[in-house]
Amino acid sequence: MAIFSRIVDIMKANINDMIDKAEDPEKMVKQLIVEMEEQVDEATRALGQAMGSQKVAAKELADAEAVAADWNDKARVALKAGREDLARKALDAKVGIDAQVAQLQASYDGITAQVNKLKDQVQGLKMKLDEARARQNVLIARSKMADAAADVATSISSTSVDSAFAKLDRLERKVTEKEATAEAFTEINAGEASLKDEFEDLQHKDAVDSELKRLKDELGM
Repeated sequence: MAIFSRIVDIMKANINDMIDKAEDPEKMVKQLIVEMEEQVDEATRALGQAMGSQKVAAKELADAEAVAADWNDKARVALKAGREDLARKALDAKVGIDAQVAQLQASYDGITAQVNKLKDQVQGLKMKLDEARARQNVLIARSKMADAAADVATSISSTSVDSAFAKLDRLERKVTEKEATAEAFTEINAGEASLKDEFEDLQHKDAVDSELKRLKDELGM
């Protein structure tokens, strides 16, 4: 059946190659699963139709066998009643029905063989679909990991770690220079304060000496 050849083509497709060529691998693999699900559904419907035909064939066969059995019973009754001529007519009808039974049996057997084959194929397709769904989860997870890795790599590249550290080095040098400048001003200010103190001490000593001389003069010493 054409439907199964299309499904086999899908099953044989190299999913990884399709993903490599797709702009959005996640979207592509999801679409692929949807297509496979649709094909499996179509195959299941075809199987249902075939099973329906099988049931019709089975009923026709059973009906024909019932008619043949009925003519056989009538022939037995006729013989018991001593009506061989009537029995012959019944058996003549039975023989005609037996030919139909043989044809219907052959048709039923062929349909049954086809149904069994379709059942195996549908079951196999469903197993393949389950496998594809499992691979879908793995492939999507891998795709997301690849996207995350690419985002990190892009971020690192755009920021440029080396450039960032170079900026930090320059900032550190500026801070060091500010600290050195502040320390130098502190030392200078400390030196000026010490010199000022010496002059103040000297002035204070002179004032004390002047006061001492004044008191000695007043006392005539």
